[in-house]
Amino acid sequence: MKNPIPIWKYIEDALQTNQLAVLATVGDDQPHASLIAFTPLEGFRQLIFATYRNTRKFRNLALNSKVAVLIEGKNEEKSGIQNGFVITAYGVAEEINLTANNTALQAHLQKYPELQSFTSEPDCALILVKVENYQVVRGIDNVVWCTIDDLDKSKTG
Repeated sequence: MKNPIPIWKYIEDALQTNQLAVLATVGDDQPHASLIAFTPLEGFRQLIFATYRNTRKFRNLALNSKVAVLIEGKNEEKSGIQNGFVITAYGVAEEINLTANNTALQAHLQKYPELQSFTSEPDCALILVKVENYQVVRGIDNVVWCTIDDLDKSKTG
């Protein structure tokens, strides 16, 4: 029997192989979904993205900082990850003070150098999502929830 692939591996692979995700926010009792270019930080603990302050997503984040970020899994033959999985990161979003934390911006620009002029705009904000837990869906009846602490334990233990 093949060794089962640990859940953190699905999350790690999805974060490392994807550039785009769907951000879900809520404002004024209205859900909103946006496509974002994201960068993972601190392994699977944080995600960052840039947006203009005059957008619905930014206004929604000001009203309600809880977010969901859906990321499609890819079939990687060499890793043994199965086809058709998605992960959703649930957490709290906040704007990053770029003068105090330029490291996050540099990490984002290393992944997306074409966003240099966008992130230099005065109206552009860098948003940090502190992930609290993940949902990994590997099939219609194969759904796993895990907290960041659970992932840390399973990855080291």
